[in-house]
Amino acid sequence: MGALSNRGGFFDDFFRDLSPSFYVKPLHGDPLPHPSQIKIDVKETDAAYTVNAEIPGVAKDDIHVSLDGNVVTLRAEVRQHDSSETEHKVLRSERYFGEISRSFQLPLDIEANDAGAKYDNGILTLTLPKKRTAGGVQKLKID
Repeated sequence: MGALSNRGGFFDDFFRDLSPSFYVKPLHGDPLPHPSQIKIDVKETDAAYTVNAEIPGVAKDDIHVSLDGNVVTLRAEVRQHDSSETEHKVLRSERYFGEISRSFQLPLDIEANDAGAKYDNGILTLTLPKKRTAGGVQKLKID
């Protein structure tokens, strides 16, 4: 679950160029970002992981983070709305809604109750403390 596969490729570009009418794009030219466009940096200390994720142009309330053991899932609802008016007659109004998500796996489980998140200027910063084991490393006796 660590790496995400890229579904775009040579054939997608070939068929898109061959028959562009089958691929509908928003009129304002800003398609939904691909999950691989959520760029992340993961740093580790003895006690915690720090994750920085780039999610620009998304409101803080539209970002959702879930933790399941050592799996972190980032989900963002993308809303784009363009409108132009002259006097009382609407000449153009466009809306584009969608969702992107990305999951990745960390080496150790996370202490979800102590985890924290902060969103500032398009950067989501997660502080994910490592789950403490009861007795540390346990050795097994070999019979």
